[in-house]
Amino acid sequence: MSTVFETELKSKHIVIVGGSSGIGKATAKMAAALGAKVTIASRSVAKMQAAAVEIGNGAQIAPVDTTDEAGVTSWARGLGPVDHLVISASSAAHGAFTELPTDDLRTMFEAKFIGPYMAAREVLPALVKGGSVTFFSGVLSRCPSAGATGLGAVNAAVEALAKGLALELSGRARVNCISPGMVATEAYAVMPDEARDDMYAKVGASLPVGRVGVAEEVAQAVILAMTNGFLTGTVLDIDGGHLVRG
Repeated sequence: MSTVFETELKSKHIVIVGGSSGIGKATAKMAAALGAKVTIASRSVAKMQAAAVEIGNGAQIAPVDTTDEAGVTSWARGLGPVDHLVISASSAAHGAFTELPTDDLRTMFEAKFIGPYMAAREVLPALVKGGSVTFFSGVLSRCPSAGATGLGAVNAAVEALAKGLALELSGRARVNCISPGMVATEAYAVMPDEARDDMYAKVGASLPVGRVGVAEEVAQAVILAMTNGFLTGTVLDIDGGHLVRG
């Protein structure tokens, strides 16, 4: 990363919800290497402690369950001043429209929309003027897939939230959204190795770049969203060309 990012992030306090794994952890490592003071947040203290060692540079941990409103409020009050908030929430419920259990759909909305909504709202009083909030959606918001209409809907809701807040918080904070395509992360670790590799190969072959992404490539976009003062109300598609493949 160039020195402009170092200048913008040095000594800035960045809070990354979901920073103990995947894209969130990759972002934390990149930001810390650029001189930022990083705090990662998630439910698992053990995962955060391990991630903080990997991130290095004095990374701090702050446990939070974003589905617990009172807990989110208490957590936010303990963060101190925050320059940039990144919420890399990840939750997916797949299933046909007529078959997906309502409880699964509700759980996904709680984790990927309601939780980030509350986290941003509660951190806002601590957010330094001119700071930023970065949400995460996903390619299905504008490229629907049969069997994943619920997931596409929640992704679209997150993008609408980011755009609306960019207006509502005008002059107070910038708000953007990252929309990744398929990225090889721990999110797929539960799959058998052969099935996972086959999925990556098939999806990669369908993309203009010829492969799936890696977490660091998306993290670079998050760094851009935090440091570019002219960027707000934008959805950044980091998807290997998924949306244009036809």
